[in-house]
Amino acid sequence: MAIFRKAAVVTALAAVSVLALTACSQSSGTTDTSSGSTAAPTASAALPAPFDGDPVKVALVRQSGAGDYFEAWGAGAQAQAKQANIDLSVTDARNDNAKQASDLEQAIASKPDAIIVDHGQTDTLQPLITEAVAAGIPVVVYDLALTDSTGVITTSQSDESMASGVLDQLIDDVGDGAKVGYVSAEGFAALDRRAVVWNQYVADHNLDVVFSTGKVSESTATDNIPLVDAALKQNPDVQAIFAPYDEITKGTVQAVIQNNLQDKVKVYGIDISNADIEVITADGSPWVATSATDPAAVGAAVVRSLALSLAGQLDETDVQFPAKTITQQFLADNTITNVTELRAAEPSLKLDDVVVADWLPAVSE
Repeated sequence: MAIFRKAAVVTALAAVSVLALTACSQSSGTTDTSSGSTAAPTASAALPAPFDGDPVKVALVRQSGAGDYFEAWGAGAQAQAKQANIDLSVTDARNDNAKQASDLEQAIASKPDAIIVDHGQTDTLQPLITEAVAAGIPVVVYDLALTDSTGVITTSQSDESMASGVLDQLIDDVGDGAKVGYVSAEGFAALDRRAVVWNQYVADHNLDVVFSTGKVSESTATDNIPLVDAALKQNPDVQAIFAPYDEITKGTVQAVIQNNLQDKVKVYGIDISNADIEVITADGSPWVATSATDPAAVGAAVVRSLALSLAGQLDETDVQFPAKTITQQFLADNTITNVTELRAAEPSLKLDDVVVADWLPAVSE
């Protein structure tokens, strides 16, 4: 039976690898709806200025990685932009900091009506964002830590709620004082915020951290397999692993299986996508819980934040999108196989009551 379960998870991970490779080969303008299709809903009021005339030109400067999470985020942003009469011009640096800086420089030079910056490194982008603001260009950033956010709308998933939700589940499952592993990376705003919560849980629950490892790259899932494999060989008695980014989580799951520890080690991740659900629900998968937003809904909500700001209808400068903790058991109990089905079972993931207006409803499936 253990051999069958191992094969099931390996098959799911192999499918995920194909998706990741496909994502890497796609152009920056791809709008793959891999977490479920999106469609423009019907507004109950006319578009206000500046959206009631020619399309509003917005540059989306991205720093995404492999995996269908980022593809779904981009698809949601594109769908919401179309609904709001926004002409969205997309560039994607794919983990190349120098290219993202160049992309942002070119965006500023093109004098768009606004700029959205999706992920990236603070030291690379802060001077250029300051330059854009000084040039009078409205800027919205997503999951990017800034040293000076003057004049900028900041948006993010609620990383504190994401990390605390799934770590509450970890504590419920393995208890205080458990031997745990941590697989993550530094220098990324979302991961750094999740690390703060992790460190607090370690202290509050006397967790015995037997290893810390991990990296983010263009092939994050694949590149983390040998790192976690080596850690598990030295610490086969670890009870649970926190891997707070789904590409890292998938690499961690593969390493656990390679060491035949899937019946002994529980894996806790963050984020959700069709590919993630396939891995979590595979027979015998050690990935038992994740905390997530719907990436397509978040991409759409970032665009809505910008649109409301341009229309003079956004009352805040920092917008956070709430997350839900999703367990393997919940997916099994509700026979969920994809994000579309997950939205139906957990409608709050749609974010259809977050940064919306009568003229700007959230895109829906």
